[in-house]
Amino acid sequence: MQRFKQYMGKSVNVNNIKDADQLASFGMICRYLPDPPEDFDEFEFVSDYHGKDNLGVMVTVEMEKIKRMFFGMISPDDPDVVRALTETELKELLDEK
Repeated sequence: MQRFKQYMGKSVNVNNIKDADQLASFGMICRYLPDPPEDFDEFEFVSDYHGKDNLGVMVTVEMEKIKRMFFGMISPDDPDVVRALTETELKELLDEK
């Protein structure tokens, strides 16, 4: 995850997240947008993975600064259940996108 270290501690621009067209250009949809975010909150995004909208990207923020990023597979039966990507899946995802 060294690739994402550069984003840790960066401020979140909620207006960019609200721009659905811009997010769509990156292949992302915002699933949960706290507006305004609380002191400790999480943004949730969905993207396709192997042809299904089942990749969840969760970005945890503290005081509107990025603290953690999590990539996981969203369960088709219960969208609140997310399983972490394996190292192989994460490498494949990063090589693909």
